Amino acid sequence: MRPLLLVLLLAAAACSRTAIRADPLPTPSWVERSNVHTRYVLDTLARFEPEASSQMGVEGLDEEIIDLRPGFRERVRQAREEVIAELRRRLAAEQDRRVRQDLEILIHAQDLAQRSSALSEKHFIPSFGLAQLVFSGVRALLDDQIPAERRKAALVRLRKYTGLEPGFTPLSELARADVRAQMQRPGLLYPMRAELERDLNDTRFLVEGAGKLFEQYGITGAEEALAKFREQVAAHDAFVRAELLPQARTDFRLPPEVYAMNLEDLGVELPPEQLVTLARTAFTELQAQMQQLAAVVAKERGWKDADYRAVIRELKKDQLVGEAILPHYQARLGELETIIRREKLVTLPTRPARIRVATEAESAQVPAPHMRPPRLIGNTGEQGEFVLPLNIPSQDPSQQRQFDDFTFAAASWTLTAHEARPGHELQFARLVEDGVSTARMLFAFNSTNVEGWGLYAERIVLPFMPPEGQLISLQHRLLRAARAFCDPELQLGRTTTEEVKRLLMTEVLMSDAMSTQEVERYTFRSPGQATSYFYGFTRLNALRLEVEQALGKDFQALAFHDFLLGQGLLPPELMRAAVLEEFLPAQR
Repeated sequence: MRPLLLVLLLAAAACSRTAIRADPLPTPSWVERSNVHTRYVLDTLARFEPEASSQMGVEGLDEEIIDLRPGFRERVRQAREEVIAELRRRLAAEQDRRVRQDLEILIHAQDLAQRSSALSEKHFIPSFGLAQLVFSGVRALLDDQIPAERRKAALVRLRKYTGLEPGFTPLSELARADVRAQMQRPGLLYPMRAELERDLNDTRFLVEGAGKLFEQYGITGAEEALAKFREQVAAHDAFVRAELLPQARTDFRLPPEVYAMNLEDLGVELPPEQLVTLARTAFTELQAQMQQLAAVVAKERGWKDADYRAVIRELKKDQLVGEAILPHYQARLGELETIIRREKLVTLPTRPARIRVATEAESAQVPAPHMRPPRLIGNTGEQGEFVLPLNIPSQDPSQQRQFDDFTFAAASWTLTAHEARPGHELQFARLVEDGVSTARMLFAFNSTNVEGWGLYAERIVLPFMPPEGQLISLQHRLLRAARAFCDPELQLGRTTTEEVKRLLMTEVLMSDAMSTQEVERYTFRSPGQATSYFYGFTRLNALRLEVEQALGKDFQALAFHDFLLGQGLLPPELMRAAVLEEFLPAQR
């Protein structure tokens, strides 16, 4: 198993104030006390994942790399056990309710990590995507928002990955030794064939992407390390083809306890059966709403066929191409910000959001639109970025799949709302600007909160979009409902990947490229994660309805949304408790 892009949120460091705000808010004393406990956790555990840790804010780890030496799992497990014991001791002595809650968040996060690691070790032979691991490590440092003096550490990191630095064994050798050791244990499940084939396909793009980054940022002296990287990745791929592929499994289904663990880690509290029922009902209701909107759009455009499928196909014909894409999205962001301020939906930063098109390597790494998080701790002005891939790269040009789902005008409304503002970019900006405790930034993190807010953000601006924008916004909500029953039904053995792809292409109107990456998401990229959008959206809608009923005419969307964003990435039950115990009394 390999987590999706949100593994980037695993670590951070000291809890200094951000420099983004011109008028930083004073840090409450309870937050300062909470951050002391979180700093202890980070100082103890960040060394085990230094790449992600330094990206999120841990100082002094830029040159460090992941530890795959023999016994690394036991070292991590022992360190976590010591952390949990110490946190429980501190919890027993703490009196402040909010600090106690943060301590409980920290303990819960470490307990989840322990149980998840134990299940992976119990069931699976690991699969190390070597090219992706190394590319991610250097990409974290080679970026426009990283100071030039820090970028030099990317070469040190690459030399350590390849064993050119004294005292370091090539990461490829350590990875193969660990995989071979696990292959000796009877009864373990081999990696999925589709996952291994995807990794092999992506190798060239990631290796070339790493070289382009060193060239782009003028890091000299990298030729030897890059050549060694290419050589070692080729050897590792040969190992995968010779020793793993012949025994790779084609059945993507996870052991039930593993899938249940995935859902718990994501913050999805409903059992799969109940989730499927809710999502299928929502899917049917959304199709009916789309039919009504499609009739409006068809009449406006003079189209004879008013079925929502036909209308979406017509809208997709108006494709943006090349250099026209980015300016269009930037202009759309401006329109959305005007709506948000005019309708008093949520408080916006005064600075602009960042949007860019993905590189080929980034498209291979994450083949879906996403928000690249900013440095969350000690932020000195770094911003999140809305990154838009345009295809799924393939070494066989005839197999390259092109997206048409995001590059037409009607789609830019909802996608910008989800990934930029008022969605993820705003969500993460508020984390660093509002003085949220580090525990609630990082260790409370759950996909249900993050993706639930992204989909909810689409909902609150939808009434102010033009009809074609509303139709595509509902189409994307239809996709999230489909995810919430397709993902678990695949795991339950009730459907096939072919049937899921057909549904996505014929009923949701997703492209072949988008449908392909969706199936990969459900089966090996991150099984279970796709359900968190629909579930988080459902929980936020229910919470808003509860607040509206309690406040009546005094309900203010601006105050409600600002409060939600100010709580950090709390799971649904903790968020509801905060709203009922703090927000409602204050509003009354």
